[in-house]
Amino acid sequence: MGIIGMDFQNRAGARAGGGGQASIQDANVERRERLRKLALETIDITKDPYFMKNHLGTYECRLCLTLHSNEGSYLAHTQGKKHQSNLARRQAKEAKEQIIVPQPKLKPVKKKLIKIGRPGYKVIKQKDPETGQKALFFEIEYAEIDQNSKPRYRIMSAYEQKVEAPDKRFQYLLFAADPYETISFKIPNMDIDRTEGKLDKVCLVTL
Repeated sequence: MGIIGMDFQNRAGARAGGGGQASIQDANVERRERLRKLALETIDITKDPYFMKNHLGTYECRLCLTLHSNEGSYLAHTQGKKHQSNLARRQAKEAKEQIIVPQPKLKPVKKKLIKIGRPGYKVIKQKDPETGQKALFFEIEYAEIDQNSKPRYRIMSAYEQKVEAPDKRFQYLLFAADPYETISFKIPNMDIDRTEGKLDKVCLVTL
């Protein structure tokens, strides 16, 4: 690196034969020149996110909004107080605004079961000899039911299903248990006695 000298002897106002004293302005000029040369040797300007060459051929600092005639001038600016202060403020702002995005919770992978077909079943019509109340007895054979599965049933209105044209005279009783296919029974749309020990007793008699 070369050393730059300044002639203070022939400055205006200096005594003949005297060395003279550099002003603060001259010292700043010398300092900026040293910083410019140092930056040219140590900094890769192409990786500076704030460095930009405009259509006029001059250079801009997008952080400080300043114009520079050459790369050396820009690099000297980056070592100055204004650029360093703006850089510190920008970094502090980005750190404050940074949002820590929580990691999404991974949904447990549901085991895909291979359906083995429809279960066997038996439907028996019954009638209470004392009250005359009609009943249907469903016996569903789930011989190979999954150990972690429990038979389920649901009553569906004619307007919920999409297989047949809705008929308000009927409703549907569905049974499901893995790994069997869901089966459905079309039954009269009558009021169902849901008192304890009747509906559950009829529907959950499974093998």
